[in-house]
Order: sequence, then structure tokens, then C-alpha cells
Amino acid sequence: MRKYLLDTNIVSYYLKGFESLKEKIAGNIDLLSISIISYYEIVSGLQSIDAKKRIAEFEKFCELIDIINLDKTSILASCKIYAALKKSGRLIDDIDILIAGSALSNNLVMVTNNTDHFERIEGLHVENWKN
Repeated sequence: MRKYLLDTNIVSYYLKGFESLKEKIAGNIDLLSISIISYYEIVSGLQSIDAKKRIAEFEKFCELIDIINLDKTSILASCKIYAALKKSGRLIDDIDILIAGSALSNNLVMVTNNTDHFERIEGLHVENWKN
């Protein structure tokens, strides 16, 4: 059974009410996780606009899924990703590298709307649920 790591942009679209994502996420809720990095990105973004109601909605969502913390294994996977992308001249943002490292080290499918960046990473299975 495949398990999924939702990228920050997918969670953002879900919170904004994209119907196709609501159905897909509801149908897979027991298989979903987000990175602690995405948790940071979402909460900090919502706090910066004082969106208390949306933060509460996000926290309820987080009660239903797993939050993947960074650990030595995910950091080492991220380091390998960084080195490979730098050598190829196709480097992406560090935050995306850390999220991808979490997906790889936990054997999770990366769900993102940013397929251009994540498909550069060898061995990472990527799906786009927004389409």
C-alpha cells in the first residue's frame, strides 16, 4: 500500500477548497502525511496574515494525518539530493530538498503541484493531485 507525503502547495490548495483535492484527500486520509517543513510553511504563512480560523482548520487536518519530523536519515537523504542536483546544475530550494529527503527516507510518494522541481530527484516517485 502506497503512502503519500503532501507538499505544502497541495495542502494550501486543499485548505482553499479545491474540490478535486478534497475528494482525493478524503479518500486517502489514512495514508497521508506532511513534512514538519510544510507544517512550518503553512502555519507561518497563515500567522503572517492573522488567519486564525484557517490555522484552526489546518490543525484539525493535522490531527488526521502523520507529521514527518526531520531526523538524521532524512537529512542524509537530503544531502545526497542536494549534491546530485548541484552537480547536474539543476538545484532547487533547500526547503524542497528537505521535503523530498523526508519522502525518500520514509518511502513515501511525493504529492505536489511542483512536479518540475521534484521530478529532478532520482528515485523519488512524484504525483500531482491538483490536475
